[in-house]
Amino acid sequence: MHNKNYNVSKLDALLLRIIGSPQSGWINIGSTLNSRGDFLYKLTTAKAALQNITLIPGETTYIFLDQLAEQLKLDRNILQKEYELQSNWEEGAFVPNTYRLPIGITEKVLIKILLNESLSQRQSVSEKIFGTYNEKRWFHFVTVASIIQKESASISEMPLVSSVIQNRIKKGMKLQMDGTLNYGKYSHVKVTPDRIKEDKSTYNTYLYGGIPPAPVCNVSFDAIKAAIFPAQSNHLYFMKSKDGKHDFTCNYSTHLTNIKRATK
Repeated sequence: MHNKNYNVSKLDALLLRIIGSPQSGWINIGSTLNSRGDFLYKLTTAKAALQNITLIPGETTYIFLDQLAEQLKLDRNILQKEYELQSNWEEGAFVPNTYRLPIGITEKVLIKILLNESLSQRQSVSEKIFGTYNEKRWFHFVTVASIIQKESASISEMPLVSSVIQNRIKKGMKLQMDGTLNYGKYSHVKVTPDRIKEDKSTYNTYLYGGIPPAPVCNVSFDAIKAAIFPAQSNHLYFMKSKDGKHDFTCNYSTHLTNIKRATK
């Protein structure tokens, strides 16, 4: 503060040592006029200035980093660099939730906090289901769950979508699901026939068999549980109906009928 030409003295520094250590980052000291003593006291006791940031299930990390940069006034490129340095996974490492984050936080610390909190939540859920946490195994289910998250109209549909994925893989059929093309910066881009033809990435399940090599988005625990515990069904196809839900079927002819009905 002395370097910024504020009127402080050695006595202020001494008082501050007696009161406690100043907090780092932005703090909320209120809008009222403070006495010198009140100000020094609040430097050590005031709560951090926090802002809520919500990551929605099904959103990609690319879009989430955009959101973090805009809302917390951070450098988008540094956020991306820190994520790549600190995360073992290109996508799916964040757990969708509402996070209370301090204003003034650095990009490096922010990514560390989000990844650590997400890891803690993943481990907790995995240990309840499997009795342990195996990262490679878990992210296999995250990859399946990311397709389920993108394709399902509701939580109740998730186990059925999961069963379609499993059934098609067992039969050696390509998944051919639009949601896998809503990866990265394409999270909200409408998937068209031209996009399906032009996208040569390994996320394109019209072009490649099996599941993509990595998740296509960050996923809810509901989607992960559906990936681990798919419904028992013979369904191979589903089509969104006019009410926003999906019609599931095990034969192609009925699927074509559902398509015609939905597009009328």
